Amino acid sequence: MSKRETSNGANYRLAIDVGGTFVDFVLLNEQTGEVVIEKEPSSSDPSQLSRNVLEGVGRLPVGAGDITRLFHGMTIGINALVQENGAKVGLITTDGFRDVLEIGRGSRKEIYNYFYRGPTPLVERFLRREVPERLDRAGDVVTPLDLDRLGEEAAYLVKQGVDAVAIVFLHAYANPVHERAAKAHVAQMFPGLAVTASHEVASEWREYERTSTAVMNGYIQSLVGKYLNDLSRRLVEVGYDRPVAIMQSNGGVCSAETASEKPIRTLMSGPAGGVIGAKALADELGYDNVICADVGGTSYDVALIESGRILERMETSIAKRPILGTLIDITSIGAGGGSLAWIDQRGGLRVGPQSAGARPGPVCFGFGGSDPTVTDCHLVLGRLDADNFLGSRMKLDTAAARDAIKDKIARPLGLSLDEAASGILAIAETNMTYAIRTKTVERGLDPREFTLLSYGGGGGLFAAATGEELDVRSVIIPRFPANFSAWGLLTSDYLEDASVTRVQTFTSESALSLIETLGNLEGETAAAVAGYGFESQEAEQHYRLDVRFAGQEYTISVDVDPDWLSDVETLLSGVRERFVAAHRQLYGHGDRDAPLEVVTARCRTIGKVKKPRLEAMKAGEPGAPKSSRPVYFRGAGEYLETQIFDREKLSSGQILEGPAIVEEWTTTTVVPPGWRLSVDGMGNLIMDRG
Repeated sequence: MSKRETSNGANYRLAIDVGGTFVDFVLLNEQTGEVVIEKEPSSSDPSQLSRNVLEGVGRLPVGAGDITRLFHGMTIGINALVQENGAKVGLITTDGFRDVLEIGRGSRKEIYNYFYRGPTPLVERFLRREVPERLDRAGDVVTPLDLDRLGEEAAYLVKQGVDAVAIVFLHAYANPVHERAAKAHVAQMFPGLAVTASHEVASEWREYERTSTAVMNGYIQSLVGKYLNDLSRRLVEVGYDRPVAIMQSNGGVCSAETASEKPIRTLMSGPAGGVIGAKALADELGYDNVICADVGGTSYDVALIESGRILERMETSIAKRPILGTLIDITSIGAGGGSLAWIDQRGGLRVGPQSAGARPGPVCFGFGGSDPTVTDCHLVLGRLDADNFLGSRMKLDTAAARDAIKDKIARPLGLSLDEAASGILAIAETNMTYAIRTKTVERGLDPREFTLLSYGGGGGLFAAATGEELDVRSVIIPRFPANFSAWGLLTSDYLEDASVTRVQTFTSESALSLIETLGNLEGETAAAVAGYGFESQEAEQHYRLDVRFAGQEYTISVDVDPDWLSDVETLLSGVRERFVAAHRQLYGHGDRDAPLEVVTARCRTIGKVKKPRLEAMKAGEPGAPKSSRPVYFRGAGEYLETQIFDREKLSSGQILEGPAIVEEWTTTTVVPPGWRLSVDGMGNLIMDRG
């Protein structure tokens, strides 16, 4: 398809996923279902990323002006937090609370590690300023806000050269009146200053977590805002002048303006796209329980779909720093194609979490890397084609990879080359399966009752090995696996979350109050979604309550059916039943008659976007192998002559018996001996043990 052939009035939907190694593109013709994928190496310099994006857009077979919808995921915010290269931030807080970031919870996260040290605060103490003001836990004013003192402290911070200011007042989640007044006052004094009020990004209790969230939002605000502004400007220059939908950590999209103001909502933007795509595919194929595994260049991201619902959480931690907010429950570990193999001080072989990244990358890339990586091991064991990597755009240096593994791993450990390379992969696979077990076994879930959906650039290389270790039912490699997270962006809805914390015993009286509170939250989120252009009848609401047994510290989030809100007794019984069942699953016990407390009420409004559909795979003659080569399989302990297939040549219903390798221009799928691969009607690869 050429650009000249796009004058047929077709609508094109484009998804762009900016990762640490590559920028992935998926272009969908909404009339025909035809899909075009593209990849562009990403820069480690955030100021160059928008240029990388435009270079990839320029290689698409349609002009930017022909694109009607653009969805975008990114890792800019999370990379800045992990690498600690964000803005200089100042904090304005209530008298007596400047040290909340340092005190934290007052205990070691790793209780048996006597050398554990918490994270260094992102705001130095001299930039943490106090002002007289105070609210009680109900939100009533105890001490009025001193605007004169506020102005003095803001001026001091600006004089010190801060790029952003976070305003965090005690109990602002119960009543944001002081934070609103403070933000307006500071913004009036310094119009160009980025100002974050804590209630805007985390309207929940727990002062440490809320302070951390507000500070981190300010820390990345200018960086993300600059990137999005630069990207929008460049897109307009090449002909795209429509809105850009930005993926959020909660699995929905928002406007670029909202993402620039609240970038903390985009931290898990990239991995979230893959999970949303997994949910759409699982619905299409009829799977209720799915393990979502994204194998990238630097990380391995795991999420769960249980009983048809994506599991979420209300708090996460990045670089040991807590963040409040609803997000998809994703566990990320340092295991991917670029993960480095190394020997620790005790002589043990380790893999990751360090990564070679995009530059210098694996040794075989020829960009200056000297330490062996997971990708180098796949190459020397015959799983990758040195002449056909990334659609033959890159030629891999097998000799350099061999030398690196020999010199850095094999000789020091007294191993052969094959033993060293295979051992590195075994450790990487073990790390991956452990990450999945933290999501399943440790929560009382049996992975054997799940299907493993493996995607990302390395998804097909590790799918069978992790599936066998977990004893899952079957393994799915979707179409365009290396660009699957970008594909997931195309299926994302617009989404707004709101919450309010108000601790109360769960009784008939409080249930009436909760129904009113949920109604108010619905109005707030519905108005935000309406701002994206959705009519009220197009929006959909979901409600949740964070519940605990009276006397407990932490909560479990419970779904609330909309029908329950019309009857107090139904609400009481329905919430209790779901909470007790969840408590028993997680902890093995739960008293059905014990008193309950509701801590936080939540509402989500969704603006539904029309879901794209891939064109069905055409039936045809089974694809013949294009070649064969020796491939090392650990289970066999030797090299086996293995047939190589081109994925584009496979037909619907075709079955391959392992050992076999299926290649496509962005990735490779390994079918070990004893495994069987079949192709379904949509072109997905389904693997199981024959």
